[in-house]
Amino acid sequence: MTRTITLLLLGLMSCIGAPDTDTASKKKIPKDYTSKHTEALAFCKKEKFNEDYYFLLDMSIHSGRNRFFIYDFKEKKVIDSNVVTHGSCDIHEDNDKKWEKAKFSNADGSHCTALGKYKIGKRDYSSWGIKVKYWMHGLEKTNNNAVARVVVLHSWTAVADTEIFPDYSPLSWGCPAVSDNFMRKLDTRLQKAEKPVLLWIVE
Repeated sequence: MTRTITLLLLGLMSCIGAPDTDTASKKKIPKDYTSKHTEALAFCKKEKFNEDYYFLLDMSIHSGRNRFFIYDFKEKKVIDSNVVTHGSCDIHEDNDKKWEKAKFSNADGSHCTALGKYKIGKRDYSSWGIKVKYWMHGLEKTNNNAVARVVVLHSWTAVADTEIFPDYSPLSWGCPAVSDNFMRKLDTRLQKAEKPVLLWIVE
């Protein structure tokens, strides 16, 4: 009887102590963006962009997690972050996992996110969120249709102000849309910038 109870207890302990591999696989693993930050600073110096900070958007990260990063060149660290939408990419008929993973295109009417470096341009009126948008000028072949596509930085009340993983952020038509509160922070910062600010979308 004692031996049976001991075996049962050992079995129970082994179950409790066993790692939840599914949960472990979904934990946030900090990514090293050192090379991106170095390249971004070199770009900003060469092109006479703002050398205080830049925006890095990593579309390889789940849309329910923070993936819009403000990196401070002087402090050499991320000073703020938030969730951001990616495009629905309707051009891909087989894109049945569009909520989970962003697909990319620079084509007009694609409703896709476009990768690459952007210059954040003029502040303008938006019918979304806090009614403010910033024009985005694509600087590479992968995103040079941004203005024609009206891909802009704006807020959207449907976008959460904190991480919502495992839920997903809503899909946009290619614009990087953020929460109203985060947009207020960006707007305050951008209005004070004396030089163009770099926004870089990567995967």
